[in-house]
Amino acid sequence: MSTNPTDAETSLDPPPAPTGKGLRGGSVGLLAAVALGLSSVAPAYSIAVTLGFVTMVVGNLAPAALLLGFVPILLTAFAFRELNREMPDCGTTFVWTTRAFGPHTGWLSGGWVVQIATLIAMTALARVGAGYLLTLLGLDSLASDNVAVIVTAVLIVAAVTTIAYRGLQLAASVQYVLLGLQLVALFGFGAAAFARTGASAPSLSWLNPFAFGGFGPFAEAVLLCLFIYWGWDALITVNEETRDSDRIPGQAAVISTLVLLGTYLFTGFAAISFAGIGTDGLGLGNPDNAGDVLATLGPPVLGAGLSKVVELAICVSAISALLTCVIGSSRATLSMGAHGALPRTFTRIHPTYRTPAFGTVFFGATAAVLLTALTLVSGNFLGDAILSIGLLIAFYYGVTGLACVWYFRHRLNNSPRDLFLRGILPALGGTIMLAAFARSAHDMLDPDYGATSFHGIGGVFLLGVGSIAVGAVAMLLVRTRFRRFFRDGRTAVTELTLTED
Repeated sequence: MSTNPTDAETSLDPPPAPTGKGLRGGSVGLLAAVALGLSSVAPAYSIAVTLGFVTMVVGNLAPAALLLGFVPILLTAFAFRELNREMPDCGTTFVWTTRAFGPHTGWLSGGWVVQIATLIAMTALARVGAGYLLTLLGLDSLASDNVAVIVTAVLIVAAVTTIAYRGLQLAASVQYVLLGLQLVALFGFGAAAFARTGASAPSLSWLNPFAFGGFGPFAEAVLLCLFIYWGWDALITVNEETRDSDRIPGQAAVISTLVLLGTYLFTGFAAISFAGIGTDGLGLGNPDNAGDVLATLGPPVLGAGLSKVVELAICVSAISALLTCVIGSSRATLSMGAHGALPRTFTRIHPTYRTPAFGTVFFGATAAVLLTALTLVSGNFLGDAILSIGLLIAFYYGVTGLACVWYFRHRLNNSPRDLFLRGILPALGGTIMLAAFARSAHDMLDPDYGATSFHGIGGVFLLGVGSIAVGAVAMLLVRTRFRRFFRDGRTAVTELTLTED
């Protein structure tokens, strides 16, 4: 446990008082919040599995795509910061969109869509972490065996669920180590790649935002880049456990996104300058390399020995992101239960650890079951499910950006600051997100998009848009049970009697 007074209570301080929902308030500082936000994005894993696909779409303009993909993320981060200042609640976008647009939009966009995207991501992260772990242990034959990978992945899910169950401070301490390894590996790889004679010299023209060949490639590249930035908002879900909950989470959100941008641009420039964008050999445009460019480039850049460090970084990257997924989702459903939008079971708090006891175990178990089911159905099906995450991200980020504008609409004339940070910038970010969602959904209708299709419709479209449609049906069913929430929009947390496990 950290003894830094900025990030955890010292032994001389009394235990932080529980929040209105029973969580341990005031136990996280700015540094821990930033670490959780960065870890939840899984920077080493995200850039490894995305950079190649972005390069295949836009060539050496991949850094420009990384930069442009960051713009709506930053604009959305401003929306998150302003909304958190007004309504610091661990339910984050669920609470905010409910207050802005009503309970139906809040439950579907801020609740269902967020949790479905997170569960799909958890299946991918657990599987990737398991595969890399088995390879690093020299068990290559098991790494290619579905049953062995599933068993290992389920054990990893159980381990991170246990850490999340034991408390946020323990989780933050673990994340410091895992995040540090990732950043050292990425910057070490980049420095070594720049130091070697590569395919081409770095050029500022790679950042030209006007060189894309039409809106289609631009939208596809930006949607891919949304995936590598997605997850930083998990740090907002611990706002009720953070010191200065109306200020620090918003600061951490902006800081973490800026650190991500610098890390990704450095790594992207280094990889392209070393390997080029060719479609054969080590080129990033080679489809055979797209699934993991760092694993491909690691040995020629760093040598066989040090390249293992990069593989280890990708492994812990996936596992650390999995941990923050469990932390964020359990707190989001805690808030939904506290506001009367889910069963009261989700409001159960552990009396010692002050964590959402039921929600933490629920998400760990659900991820393990979903991982097993998707893998056994088809490896291609799991791949298309991962691709569909981009649609879900664009959808709920876009709605949250517009929710900021609508919620503060009567205060936008108060000052130039309010006009820009609560109006213009979030509106622009939300519009870009929803435009990317619409264009990409249209492209995903093509049966050749992804690896699966059904009756002439792309499997990625069915999984992405289909999950939103299923959520709408589920909402119509649950509204009959949670009538007060869907009538009034919220149930005050102070009216709850939380059940502790």
